[in-house]
Amino acid sequence: MFNVMKAELRKLRRPTLLISTILVVAALTALFTSIVFLRANSGQGNGQRGEIISPATLSSATGLIYGFKIVSFFLGITALCVFASQTAQEYSLGTLRNLLVRQPSRMKILAGKYLSMIIFAIALVVIDAIVAIAVSYSLAPHAKVTTSAWFTASALALLGKTFINVLLGTIAFGTFGMILGLLFRSPISSIATGVIWSLILENILAGVVSSTQKWLPGQNFDNVAQGGSLTVSYHWSMGIAAAYLIVGFSIVAVLFKRRDVAN
Repeated sequence: MFNVMKAELRKLRRPTLLISTILVVAALTALFTSIVFLRANSGQGNGQRGEIISPATLSSATGLIYGFKIVSFFLGITALCVFASQTAQEYSLGTLRNLLVRQPSRMKILAGKYLSMIIFAIALVVIDAIVAIAVSYSLAPHAKVTTSAWFTASALALLGKTFINVLLGTIAFGTFGMILGLLFRSPISSIATGVIWSLILENILAGVVSSTQKWLPGQNFDNVAQGGSLTVSYHWSMGIAAAYLIVGFSIVAVLFKRRDVAN
């Protein structure tokens, strides 16, 4: 299993994948964090859902992590695409057969691939946190935000809690992508299905029938990353997300183990 993990990490370190993903994540984080701080004194919406985030709010411990939280959904979508493509391409490129020659245990292959992609997700979240905090700190004087409350014990505890929540949400989206990759066995189909469902269909359903929000997988994954909301609790989202992922992963694991592998 660990040999599979190391081999998968070598694939994930490819510059075409690693550098481009890091640049996209860093750019989105810098962009949305900048919007929050540059528009803090404009009286216009600068928050996640169009709300006004004032300099007083940003001067509290929340200001340290707000830019970090605001891009958690995009981190999740990025993880979904990476997990789905890295899983499905073993079928589309015909490399799964070669892997099975070296490691006959399919469950060890699946576990090794999953662990390596979790490490990749951790790296993305760490980079996101560093960029968000750096941009927030550099733009704080322009937004007339004081940063003295950002480095208190309570602020650092909030940062640690937010980091764990964002990481859990990112891994949940990534696991969803891996499930789709194993199910469809095509990078394009799995990514398209995951992105369309999470970005478009779920938002339409949640907007038209608000009661569906607490049952939709992507909405709950994102709510875990946000640490809960006024409408859906954190613990509810954790339970629903875990249920979706455990059931979905169990089904595709059985398929992965029993399906014939074509040349």
